[in-house]
Amino acid sequence: MTDLKGELHAKLKVTRQVLLDKLDGLSEYDARRPITASGTNLLGLVKHMIGIEHVYLGESFGRTPPDVLPWVADGSVWDGADMWATAAESREELVALYLRACAHSDATLEALELDAAGSVPHWPEDRRATTLGVLLVRMVDETAHHAGHADICRELVDGSGQADAAAVGDAAYWSDYVAKIQAAAETFRQ
Repeated sequence: MTDLKGELHAKLKVTRQVLLDKLDGLSEYDARRPITASGTNLLGLVKHMIGIEHVYLGESFGRTPPDVLPWVADGSVWDGADMWATAAESREELVALYLRACAHSDATLEALELDAAGSVPHWPEDRRATTLGVLLVRMVDETAHHAGHADICRELVDGSGQADAAAVGDAAYWSDYVAKIQAAAETFRQ
């Protein structure tokens, strides 16, 4: 029999680490700068996930998060303040907040069963009621979603792609591979 909660929790831990690994070796500038037209940036993705962990695997089960997040306390989270790091917020501080949020979430997962009742405070009142199982699936999805954004952002910053890129092929392999994709796309250029 598969331990569903254990499997989901393991996937969550792996994707959390993928997100953090994308910061490794980057300058402060590259960790913070907007990479996409909508402003997506690597450190901002980590900052965003702090609040997601707090709400879905903490507050939704009556478990007060370990930290008060200034961007939540002042309401600026609703204006996107959780999606980028201010000059006053250090990378170390935000990573530490994320690690504490994850530890708090892990404790929730260890303490409760998948059918434990929860309530998401910012969801419409008629849809707030949920379970740990539903929110754990949502957390795996949210974290993987944003870890995917981080993969692309990191590749745009310095060309480092998927973790197993070197095992798949060398620089010549990847150049040829991308050229094949480009050639196929060129047949549709107008």
